[in-house]
Amino acid sequence: MGTRNPVTWLGSPKFPDAARTALANTQLRSNLRKATGTIRGRRAAAVDEMPDWEDLRLAGEALKDEVLANLDVYLERLEKSVTERGGVVHWARDAAEANEIVLRLVRETGSDEVVKVKSMATAEIGLNEALEAGGVTAIETDLAELIVQLGNDRPSHILVPAIHRNRSEIREIFRREMPDVPEGLTDEPRDLAEAARAHLRRKFLSAKVAVSGANFAVADTGSIVVLESEGNGRMCLTLPETLITVMGIEKLVPTWSDLEVFLQLLPRSSTAERMNPYTSVWTGVTPGDGPQAFHLVLLDNGRTSTLADEVGRQALRCIRCSACLNVCPVYERTGGESYGSVYPGPIGAILTPQLVDDPHDKQAASLPFASSLCGACYEVCPVRINIPEVLTHLRARSVTARGRSPESIAMAAAAWVFSSPSRYERAQKLATFAKLISRNGRITRLPGPGAAWTSSRDAPVPAKQSFRAWWKENRG
Repeated sequence: MGTRNPVTWLGSPKFPDAARTALANTQLRSNLRKATGTIRGRRAAAVDEMPDWEDLRLAGEALKDEVLANLDVYLERLEKSVTERGGVVHWARDAAEANEIVLRLVRETGSDEVVKVKSMATAEIGLNEALEAGGVTAIETDLAELIVQLGNDRPSHILVPAIHRNRSEIREIFRREMPDVPEGLTDEPRDLAEAARAHLRRKFLSAKVAVSGANFAVADTGSIVVLESEGNGRMCLTLPETLITVMGIEKLVPTWSDLEVFLQLLPRSSTAERMNPYTSVWTGVTPGDGPQAFHLVLLDNGRTSTLADEVGRQALRCIRCSACLNVCPVYERTGGESYGSVYPGPIGAILTPQLVDDPHDKQAASLPFASSLCGACYEVCPVRINIPEVLTHLRARSVTARGRSPESIAMAAAAWVFSSPSRYERAQKLATFAKLISRNGRITRLPGPGAAWTSSRDAPVPAKQSFRAWWKENRG
C-alpha cells in the first residue's frame, strides 16, 4: 500500500467515484449500518448521563483554542518538561522527516521489529511502510489494526479501523494470514480475540522497541497520555526497552488539571464508556521501571499551515473520538475507504485537504463536497468543531483554485437570472418545458454540465403554474 501524500493513499479516486463503488457493496453497507447505529445509540445514552455535557464541550473548545493560540509557548514548555525528566524530543517538519527519525532510532537499538500502539499520527505519515522499506517490521497490536494489517487492507474508521469487516470475514483473514491460528477457529468474538491475544503475546514479550501515538501531552509536566480499551497499549508502553512516541503538535493541554475535561469528553464520545478501561500516563524515564529510553517526535506535517487559516484551524481541536463519523449519513453509506485518507468521515473531509495543503490535488479537494451539510457532526463533536462551516469554507477555496468551470459559469448565469424579476419570470416560463425530459414526475438526467448534478440525485419537475403566476391570477 503506497502513498501519494502520506495523509492520502496512492491511486485513490475522487470521492464521488469511490463512493459510487462503495454504494454497490451491499455487505459493506450492512456492516456499516449495524456498527455505526450501535455505537451511535450507546454514545447518546452515555452522554445523556451528564447534566453538564454542554459545559464540558464549551470547556474543551476553550482549552483547545487556548493551546492553538499559544502553541509555540506550550510546545517549548513541553520540550523542556520532557527533557528534564529524561526523555529526548525530536522535531519533524513533515512525514519524511518523522519517518527518518523513527527509523534511525530503531536501527540504533539493533532491532528489526517494533510493536505498535494504535496511532493515527503514524498512519498519517505512512510509518509502517517507511519502516518496512528500511528493513524493520512493524506489528500492529490493536485488534482492529491487526485485522487491517493481516488483511492487507485499509482502515475505514478512526476508532474502529476494521468496522467494514464482519466477524466471518475476520475469521477468514485470521485463518489465511495468522501463522499460529488455532485449528477450528470460529467466528465467535471470544475466539477471535483469544487467537489475536495468543498471537500477540509472544511479540510483546520479545520486542525491544515500541512505537505509540498520544491522545494528549501535558505541557507543564511533560506527561504523555494514551487511552485504550484492550490493554495491548499498556503492554507496548511498559515492556520494551525503548519507547518512541509520534505526536501531532496540536495534542497538548496546558496543565494536568486540564485533562479532567478531556477524560470525560473522549470516552463517552468514542466508545460510549464513562472512562477508558486503560489510561496510561508516563513522564520521561523512571530508572528500573518501564522503558529506559523515551523519544518524543513532535510532528507538524501541515499543521502550521492549517493553523494559519482562521476558519480551518478549528479542525486542529479534534481529539479523534470519531463521533462525527457515527452520525454522518454519508459515511454510513460509503465507508471510510471512499475518502482515500487515513482520516475518513466529516473530520477527514476538513482535515485532510488542509494537511495535504494542495488545492490542485483533485482527490483531497473532492472531500469537502462529501457531505450533506446536515450539521449532525457539529452537534456531537465534543470540542464543538463547526464542521459544516469549515466544509463550505474549503469548498469555496477549491472552486476558486479551479478557476472558470462549468459549475462557476452556471452559478454566474443563475445569479444573473435571479438579479432581475423579469428575467426570473421568463426563466420560470421556460422551466415548464422540463417535463419533456422528465419521467414519472422526476428529472433523472440533465444534459451537459447538469449531468454531474443528476448523477446522484433527481430533480422535481417544476409546477405547471409558478407561485408568481398564481398570485397574479388570484390576488393581483
